Amino acid sequence: MLLLGDGLALNLLIVAVPATLAAYFAAQKGGRRPRPWSLVWAVGGLGLLVVPALRDAGWPSFLAIVSALALGSLALHGSRTWIGILLSPLGIFDAIFAGVRWGWRGVRERDGGARGAGPVLRAIAVTAVLLVVFGALFAGADAAFADLLGDLIPDASVSGSPWRVLLLVAGVVGALAVAHTAASPVRWDRLVVNPGRARGRVEWALPLIVLNVLFAAFNVVQLTVLFGGYDTVLDKTGLSYSDYARQGFWQLLLATLLTLVVIVFALRWAPRDGAQDRTLVRAVLGTLCVMTLVVVASAVRRMDMYVEAYGLTRLRISVVSVELWLGVIVLLIMAAGIWGAQWLPRAVAASAAAGVLAFGLLSPDALIAERNVQRYEETGKFDFDYTRQLSADAVPELDKLPEPERSCALKDIVDGLESDGEPWFATSLGESRARRIIEERPVSVDPGFCGESRDDPYSSY
Repeated sequence: MLLLGDGLALNLLIVAVPATLAAYFAAQKGGRRPRPWSLVWAVGGLGLLVVPALRDAGWPSFLAIVSALALGSLALHGSRTWIGILLSPLGIFDAIFAGVRWGWRGVRERDGGARGAGPVLRAIAVTAVLLVVFGALFAGADAAFADLLGDLIPDASVSGSPWRVLLLVAGVVGALAVAHTAASPVRWDRLVVNPGRARGRVEWALPLIVLNVLFAAFNVVQLTVLFGGYDTVLDKTGLSYSDYARQGFWQLLLATLLTLVVIVFALRWAPRDGAQDRTLVRAVLGTLCVMTLVVVASAVRRMDMYVEAYGLTRLRISVVSVELWLGVIVLLIMAAGIWGAQWLPRAVAASAAAGVLAFGLLSPDALIAERNVQRYEETGKFDFDYTRQLSADAVPELDKLPEPERSCALKDIVDGLESDGEPWFATSLGESRARRIIEERPVSVDPGFCGESRDDPYSSY
């Protein structure tokens, strides 16, 4: 209630730690003991909440928060199957009303006596009153102490009280739902999906073998054309270097996704009468996975070519990250074909969380700025209009530009930082670093120089 009204940054982690402890003790009271994978999910979820504390950009922080909630659900439910991993977040919503009833019943049962909830609540109320009264007196007596309190204590103005009360209610309800789930989770792993009817070898293998041949033909063309250099691209297609790169990326991304769908259904209907069938399945699907990895490499190479021509954007770095993650899933499927698939659902979930964490820690806005500054040094071209949309995370890289280009690139970001600084617990490391750089080297903009200089016809892409 006191902290989150000022912003994210460290606040989410500060809130998540006591909620995690509540879940741990509730699980102990319910007779549950943490398993190794539950600890992995819990630590990973808390680790993801470090991203908002480090990065000023909202989009990687949003991905990290959503992923942290998903990992928290896995930690609470201990799911290990595909159904359990996909449905675990629903268990938290199911526990919202049950958690409130459970918490209210527990308070009523424990209210009374020296160890009841009543004395604790009264002690907290008296402590709060003493702190407010004497804190106000000391702040009025010493300006330095008043400044210290202003930095440490969040703003609790009357105008913001309804919002903070709403946060308090949401926090209490959420904590009760988490604790209730930890003590009595929904057993999603007990839901079983019956395997599909096994198909005959010819009916199952023939379409996949033909698909492998198609993949092989496409990959041969890619290896000879795409990696053959600029002259080869022009000779073979008649397109420009950047247009050829942009032309096929989305199709290849969709092809990778559809291949994973094909593999899922192929495994469901795979023949399974004996060792020969298992060998056939591994050979056909293993070949398809290898071909898919070449498609992934081709898609990434196409995007790299396009970035070389027009620079890096948020959408471009996001879709490349997704394509790389799909490649990791293909590798995990290949490993499961060799060593068994019992661990595959949790490994895929862990790879997604690790990817989101790496995405946030690498600071995508800073990478975008760094790549575009390098492009400016090589070509003299720079998209000021797009760069102004970046967050304060990009300031250290944009600060490397010469003047007046530096001031033009930083102007809008600086305007967003000119408002009063947030308290330390609501200020990200990226924002703090940007403020320090701007203070050391203020921005001086020539209105006649700064204008749109967009040379990318597909800048929205």
